[in-house]
Amino acid sequence: MDTIRQAVGGGTEVHPTAASVAAEPYYQLQVNAPGGEAILLLASVQGGLESWYGHDGQAVFLRNGVLVRTVGLEANLDHVAFDGGNPFASGLQHVQAPIEYRRVLDWSPGYRYGITAVAQLEPKGVESVDILGQVRQLRRYDEHVRADGGGFDVTNRYWVDPADGFIWKSRQHVAPGQALELIQLRPYREART
Repeated sequence: MDTIRQAVGGGTEVHPTAASVAAEPYYQLQVNAPGGEAILLLASVQGGLESWYGHDGQAVFLRNGVLVRTVGLEANLDHVAFDGGNPFASGLQHVQAPIEYRRVLDWSPGYRYGITAVAQLEPKGVESVDILGQVRQLRRYDEHVRADGGGFDVTNRYWVDPADGFIWKSRQHVAPGQALELIQLRPYREART
């Protein structure tokens, strides 16, 4: 298996197919970065935290589809907390109008800890998204995240199942200047209402 380190700097491309994903008995997440691509496997789910790993120990950690931690990248997201409400926890399908909230972010290297960012989440239209040859009608949500003191001013995008809020695809910033695209190939899905 390719690793996330190769995704960031190795120029590796992966070409999963519906058949190749179905042939493996594991939950699979494709991670794309400007330098390449990788497929990670779900190692555990504890308290809603999903741990996805490559074979060399690089990892991404998701909670409600949101990147909350990475390991083994050039720059890592060490922690994310939501201050005053987390719209992802209840499911984005319930967000029908723009909302604002705060995120508290930690990045390394550079010891940038406790950076408070203002986030604005805005629902957009329904888009056709092809994942392994299956076209899904997913609602896009744009999340603008700005931290004046942290040099962080980015837009994250999420493509969401309008029925249950599951995030099938996203483009999320790990640190200033570093974004990852995440695509659920064989997703782990918890029931949500």
